[in-house]
Amino acid sequence: MSELAVSNKIESLMAGLASRDRRARRQARETLVAIGQPSVASLLTALNDPNQDVRWEAIKALGEICDPAAAEALVKSLEDEAVEVRWRAAESLIALRYEGLIPLLRALIQRSDSIRLRERAHQVLHSLAEPSDPNDLVTPVLKALEDVEPAMVAPVAASTALRKLTASANP
Repeated sequence: MSELAVSNKIESLMAGLASRDRRARRQARETLVAIGQPSVASLLTALNDPNQDVRWEAIKALGEICDPAAAEALVKSLEDEAVEVRWRAAESLIALRYEGLIPLLRALIQRSDSIRLRERAHQVLHSLAEPSDPNDLVTPVLKALEDVEPAMVAPVAASTALRKLTASANP
């Protein structure tokens, strides 16, 4: 299939994400996932759609494609107005595993006053935590989110974890 044909197919499938029919939305999403990386840019654009179903489907697709390029946008979606969209964004970040950790930690440093962000970050970090691992960077941040004053202590824990994570990535 030519690049133009793929582009046209993606455009058509993106319109399908807005269908009132749940099965049609699911089929469009599954086909976008099957196309893979070429769908990512359009799916990222869909995260700004006013239709909550479109955002949910796009986030689910991004989580199934597992392209690290989506991590930043998925973190932003942790603060979506719709609880279902926030939950799905957290699940998609979990699917990315540690690829989404740096943007998540940065968000906690910059926007720790966001209850929505903290709640969904807790969901992600809880799934990624490995307390039995002495090099686990996630558990201290998770504990900070469970603190009495998470808006105060989470940025410090996130900053420490980010420093350690970037230091280990750049020896």
